[in-house]
Amino acid sequence: MASPSTARPRVGLFVTCLVDLLRPSVGFAAVKLLEQAGCRVEVPRGQTCCGQPAYNSGDKTDAALIARQTIAAFEPYDYVVAPSGSCAGMLKAHYPDLLRHDPEWAARAGSFAERVHELISFLTDVRGLAKVAATCQRTATYHDSCSGLRELGIKDQPRRLLASVAGLELREMTDCEVCCGFGGTFSIKYPDISNAMVEKKTFNVSVCGAQMLLAGDLGCLMNMAGKLSREGKSVEVRHIAEVLAGDTSAPPICG
Repeated sequence: MASPSTARPRVGLFVTCLVDLLRPSVGFAAVKLLEQAGCRVEVPRGQTCCGQPAYNSGDKTDAALIARQTIAAFEPYDYVVAPSGSCAGMLKAHYPDLLRHDPEWAARAGSFAERVHELISFLTDVRGLAKVAATCQRTATYHDSCSGLRELGIKDQPRRLLASVAGLELREMTDCEVCCGFGGTFSIKYPDISNAMVEKKTFNVSVCGAQMLLAGDLGCLMNMAGKLSREGKSVEVRHIAEVLAGDTSAPPICG
């Protein structure tokens, strides 16, 4: 593995299931941003799911199998970057615990976790990116996803980069740090509670008067977009990477 101090670090992009299957424009935006930040980007074919659905459902055996496969696929890279706080949190915070009793994989999981970053945090905290060359004539609000905020400490980083987007006005909504009600399998197990939570979120989005809703997790975005659509509210929903990369040609996210 090359030293992370090299001028052009080799980055393995962990695409995530939702981006791969439902929103590939986010993956392309992530590649563009990483390349603009001076990185060499590759997408390892050996990656699949991060294993979070199995892990959160108590199936640690299958989650561990997925973890080993993911670690092996990304070991050649200086950094592992994911355009999702939720998936990055699983890779960074939970893989070492999941494999801590495995003599062969415990150290490998620890080394892997040290190189894992969420996309926006990596751009700002590791690569020192302070501004982007993007334009977006919108008023926008930003939702802090639970995993990114609470597991990875992502709060100011996205707002700093959004402040550099020409024409974009960022309006903070009430309770921007409160869960949207998605929570992966939570929304399936407890649909009534999930719906009540997302209803409060879409109300706050509407009250702040933003034309666009942004976040760093596609699961949250799809959940909120679905509710906004059912309520008949015309708010454009996008992943932050699309706006920062200056590519809003793809249709808004639908729930």
